[in-house]
Amino acid sequence: MTPISALIRVHAPALRITKRRLKQLELIQVIREQRDNGKQELAFHTRPFVLCGIPLRRPPQNQSSHTRRNGNFFLQIIGHPQFGLPFGQDRLIPIWVATLAIRQKSREIHFDSAAQMLDFFRLPKDGFHYRRMTEAFKRVFGATIFFGTEEQSDAHPMIDWARFHFFDHMKLWYSRSSPCLAGTAEAGRNVITLSENFYKEIDEHRIPVEREVVSSLAHAPGILDFYLWLAWKSWTLTRAISRIPIVGRGGLCDQLGATQYSSSRRFRHLIVEWLAKVRTYWPECPAAVTSDRRTLIVHSTRKSPAVRDPRGHI
Repeated sequence: MTPISALIRVHAPALRITKRRLKQLELIQVIREQRDNGKQELAFHTRPFVLCGIPLRRPPQNQSSHTRRNGNFFLQIIGHPQFGLPFGQDRLIPIWVATLAIRQKSREIHFDSAAQMLDFFRLPKDGFHYRRMTEAFKRVFGATIFFGTEEQSDAHPMIDWARFHFFDHMKLWYSRSSPCLAGTAEAGRNVITLSENFYKEIDEHRIPVEREVVSSLAHAPGILDFYLWLAWKSWTLTRAISRIPIVGRGGLCDQLGATQYSSSRRFRHLIVEWLAKVRTYWPECPAAVTSDRRTLIVHSTRKSPAVRDPRGHI
């Protein structure tokens, strides 16, 4: 396929476009080509955080827990009293460690440097993103997760809960003067030991995701969550179509980490905007919002999933 930059030079030489926007367009082109050719580079996510999102923005300082629901599934995160709740770009950490755990086939994972993770998500290797990543690891390490199902039945109500933390041990090296060189031979390797329950969850319920999509949406956590949820939902549908309310009990606002938009027209408007953005990466996205913006309709994509290898073989 002809590069977008070449097409612009030939067909629209007078068009002025920023380098940042051109890079975004080129990445969208790469994502579409990889999907069409069945040559996607996969990362892996964890089931609790596809079904239920962590906060999109930094929670208030006095908020120590975050609860989301998706049908019978629920997720509750208890934050560390010093570091607080994970939020925003922190959602990249579970993707990073799940990907390494599956690739290395071990709950003790190793990586050489902070730059390795920043490169993986195509984030700038600068002090701001390095410090942001370091703080994210602290919040994730300190969090406790409750995840499970609650089935309400008059005859046989049932609960099936699990409690776990992300990591048993974390050893990360960094240099205040040259942060992105952390993990060099002088400093030693970075080592994270996942908790047994978290590793079991990753191994038994691996969810493949498109690495380039995650990288492109790393600065847009709401759209990223929505994209990954749509890709998973449309693949796992056991019927041809599903209707999900956007707000209200059992709606998307109960599932995604967008608590600040709950029960508001603004959230319904956001879903329309997010869906348009999703379609730039995935034109065949089988979802639509009803005219009253109250319901999201999702069709099955068993014949044409977003991830061409939805079982995540590596």
